[in-house]
Formats: sequence, C-alpha cells, structure tokens
Amino acid sequence: MATTQGIRAAYRARRWGGAVVLLALVSTALGAEAPARAAGPRPYDTRAAELTVDGTRFVDGYGREVVLRGFNVSGETKLAENDGLPFAGVEDARKSARAVRELGGANSVRFLLSWAAAEPVRGQVDEVYLARVTAQIREFLAVGLRVYPDFHQDLFSSHVFDKDSWYSGDGAPAWVVQAGGYPREFCGICAHWGQNITQNQTVKDAMRDFWTNRNGIQDAFLDTAQKTMAYLAGHLERAEFAGIAGFDPYNEPYAGQYASGQDGSSWEQGLLWPFYEKFRARMDAAGWQGKPALVEPNMFWNSNLSFMKQPGGLGGVGTLGPRYVFNTHFYDQARMSGFFDLTKAKDGEYADDFDTVRERSDALRTPAIVSEFGHPLTGTSSDKAPSVLKGQYQALDSGLGGSTWWQNPATAGPVLSATQWQWDIYSGRHHEAMNGNPDKIRTEGDAWNDEDLSAVHLDDQGVPRLRQDARLVDRLYPSAVAGGTLAFLYEDRSRDAGKAVTWSRIPAGMPESARLTGTDHPYGLLVWRGNGSSAPTELHLPAGFDPATTTVVSDLGTVTGPGATGTIAVAPEPGGTNARRILLSGASQGVHFALVSAAPATAEQRAAVRRELGQWVAGAGFAAE
Repeated sequence: MATTQGIRAAYRARRWGGAVVLLALVSTALGAEAPARAAGPRPYDTRAAELTVDGTRFVDGYGREVVLRGFNVSGETKLAENDGLPFAGVEDARKSARAVRELGGANSVRFLLSWAAAEPVRGQVDEVYLARVTAQIREFLAVGLRVYPDFHQDLFSSHVFDKDSWYSGDGAPAWVVQAGGYPREFCGICAHWGQNITQNQTVKDAMRDFWTNRNGIQDAFLDTAQKTMAYLAGHLERAEFAGIAGFDPYNEPYAGQYASGQDGSSWEQGLLWPFYEKFRARMDAAGWQGKPALVEPNMFWNSNLSFMKQPGGLGGVGTLGPRYVFNTHFYDQARMSGFFDLTKAKDGEYADDFDTVRERSDALRTPAIVSEFGHPLTGTSSDKAPSVLKGQYQALDSGLGGSTWWQNPATAGPVLSATQWQWDIYSGRHHEAMNGNPDKIRTEGDAWNDEDLSAVHLDDQGVPRLRQDARLVDRLYPSAVAGGTLAFLYEDRSRDAGKAVTWSRIPAGMPESARLTGTDHPYGLLVWRGNGSSAPTELHLPAGFDPATTTVVSDLGTVTGPGATGTIAVAPEPGGTNARRILLSGASQGVHFALVSAAPATAEQRAAVRRELGQWVAGAGFAAE
C-alpha cells in the first residue's frame, strides 16, 4: 500500500487508487555559431524574481517584460478537510510545487486563502493558520515560482448553507453569517451552483451586506487581510518576499443585488472601487507598497452568455496606474452548460473575448491577468475540454486565430498572463463532509459542487500526474523578454480524441519552415523588439522538448541541441527542478524573432529556414521605432 505523507489520517489508511525547434532572429551573421557567455541570471535571482508594473506590462528587475503563466493552487482551500489550506502539510506542498513547475510549465501560481480559517473568531486572526500558509507558500517560492495570494470566496460562505443544502460556498467565517441573521437559503430550480449568485436570496443579501459594510464586516475583512499580509511580509525572507507578485483582494466580486437605479458599472464605481482603494491602503500599511493589487471587476462583465452579461470591467474608475493590475476570469459558460453550445471550440473563437481584456488593459493603463480559465474534465461537456483549453491558450498568446496570424502578426497584441483553474493534487481522492454532513462525503473530482477541473492528480503511488494532454498545459511562452513582445504564436499540436489538432499553418511561401515543423511537432514563434539589455530573453521550454534535438535558428547563430553556455543556451528554470528554459542573449535594439519545433535540423536546413523567416519578418509590418 502506497501512501503520501501529510494527507489526513482517515485518508491515509485508504489505498491509492480506487520536434520542436527554436529559431530566433537577432543580429549576428547568418550561420555563425554563438560565442560562449554566461547563461543569464543566477539560478535563484532576487532581481529577476521581483515584479513591478510598467504601463501595461509586468517587468522584472532587469527591465524585461514578464509573462506570468501557471495555475490556481488550489480548490482544496474551499474545503474543510485541510482546514482551509491547499495542502495537508508542507511535504504535499513541496510535491505539488515541484510538479507544477515540471509538469505544468508554470512560473507563477495564484495561492488561495480562506477568510473563514484566518479569522474564525471576530477580531482574532489565527496565527497558526498564517504560519501554515507561510510554510506552504515558501515551498512554491523555493522552486522559483512567483506567488500571488487570493482571499477566495464563492457564494459568500459555506456557512450560508446547511447540512441538507444541495450546494456549498466558501469565504466568510461563520460569525459573519450569524451576525447577518439570514433566513435559510433556497435557490429554487438551480441546475448549477453558480445560479445561487443571482437566484439565492440569502447569498444575495450576504453579498450586498459585505459591500455596504453592514455590521462592520468589510472592515473586519480588511483588518484580517492587513494582518495576513503583514505576517507574510514579516515571516518570509527578503529574497522569498521578492517572489510575491501582488495580492488578489477578492475573488469574483458581485453586488448581490443592486440598489434602485444601479447597474454593474455604477456599483463598481460606488462600492467596489472604494473597497479596492481601502485594500490598497492596507497593503501599504502591511509593507506591500511595491506590490500591485490584482483587482477584479464585476464577475459578469465578460460572460459569453448574453443573458448573464452585465456592465462592468472597471470602465468608470479612470486609469489604474502601477499600483493596480486588471485581473479577470473567463469561462466558456455556453459550452460548460452542456446545453447552450454543444460544439467544440474552433480556431480563433476566443480572440474577441480575450481582445476585450487587452482593450481594458490599454484603457486602464495597467497590465491584465486572467487569473481563472478552464473547463470541466468530466461530465456532460467534458468532451469539449481539449478544444476549449486549446482555444483559450491560443487567445491568451495572441489576439488572432491561427488561420490569420501569419498574414497580419503585427496586430496580434500582447501575450496575456494567466493562471488556469486549477492544480489540486488531491483530485478524485478527497474526503470532504459537504457542509459538515457526515452522510454526504464527497471524494470525486474537486469535491465541491460537482466540479472537476484539476489538471493534476496523484497516481496509485502518490506521484503527481497530469490529467490533461501535456502538450496543452506545458507550453512554450516568453517568460522574460529583453525589450517588448510584438507578436507570439504557439501551435501546441495537442490531441483531441487521440488526433493532433493544428490551427496555425505556416504559409506555402515558407516551405523550408513548414518542412522543419512538420505536421505533428509543436512549434512557436516569438517576435520582439530588443532594447539592448545585457539580460537574455527567456522562453519556457516544455518538458516534451528534448534539448538534444531542439534546434535554434537565429541571426545570433544556429544550433541543434544548444548547450548550457553561449548566445543561444538551454538552462534550468530557477529553483532546482528539472524544468528548462531557452536563453537568447545579445539582441540589439531592433526587431527579432524566435520559432520553435522538436525536430533536429542540419546546418543547411537551418540556414534556409532562417532566410525565409528573415524575409517574412521584414514584410510583416512591424514598424521601426
């Protein structure tokens, strides 16, 4: 019998188990091999870890443009079985952190916290809980991941519901609900837990009371948030705290019910934004002055169901500046419903949805992050998951579909930061008494309202394994660009029903590039404007890319199987795991590019591909500065 240390005692007793090529265009002679040089920043580099806001970009301490990619850790926080923590103990946190780096290709995580666990008694913050939170976050920082905590809530609180309820929530402590004096909850005919948000009067009343600060509950939350942030700042080492990317104040905010004459936009201006300003002040008081608040708009502002969509998107609050980040979610609610859209997602389908996020970023003059997206892996709509996730990642990478990207790449827009929902190593192995009811033990999926979205689980030996195609989740992406990204595309060639799916096709006028990437190998293309920085441009290299056969074609030089040093190099990701990155050094102040596939290539092939790519870039409309 195999067990995993740190899982609850009752749970421990149970048996587990009931050709890719990188091509980069910079400014050296055709075919010249890269001279040796240092392989970028140190293995754990505080300067590289520190994140600030510069206009609509995240930048690190070297001034490089940073893209955050990763997962939410995790929905386990919503449950009681591990006392409002993502993990039963530090060992499980360590296991998960290493796995999300090596299997998920992450460079960041959104780390869920529980208000109910942090303040079980009014005015008394549980420092034992905060100590356990800090210890678990430390494991993610230790493997080089950036972390942004999130005080999570859904349906306001689990304590809104009773033992016989059909649904459950998470968030506020029991004393908050008791102080509200709410009637017994009732959702009526609700086929999905999310309908409680707009149909369950008790949930709606509780949400409204938070935003109007009835009984001082919002003030209490802010006090707890400040103490939590101060604890983290005081107990993490300086180098560790550098890896804290910011704080998400409140998950999926909604008014509950609007006052007369109010809509989503005016509610944001009148109640939500003042709350964020108060939270921002608490961050400053807690020692988080240099870190942004990642603020979410009205949760229904970008619904893809027309009857659910509401005004919002923080459109009436002015520009945000460097102390805030626009933070939103996107789910394909039409397909998740299993009713409103029965088709699979198609090439370019989510381009408009994610371009709307880019537009809000531009208007607010701050970066955007999509802190939740994903799709169920079991249930009536689970057959859509491969195409939905492929489409969502495609739209995060670029504002264009694969069929049009090559013809007009200069309009692709910035690469969006994002964290997929979710990364729960306990997936399918829970032991949760729903709403405290011992007769309603939930074990399957996420063990919360019949959801099942975790990309990972533990096998029968307690080893983390992906539940989704590795090609889909462990992706090539520009994690740090010395300059500014002009366009990016990644064709993951992920599988749907066992078949490789290709949405992006290299034009017929580039036959050598098409031959190199083939019909089965993933490939990616980065176009960026260099700033002459001494720090390299970095791309995360998926585990499926064998470094020995990775080919780099570049005006820096060309190489198959790049080594650990040189202008073009392969290096470990920071943090001591087996995750890897490509380093591209020495780019001048000009337009450069990088294309990736896993097939080896001869020097003659690399030279031919490089000529094609150079001609394509020259005619692609990237204006000179």
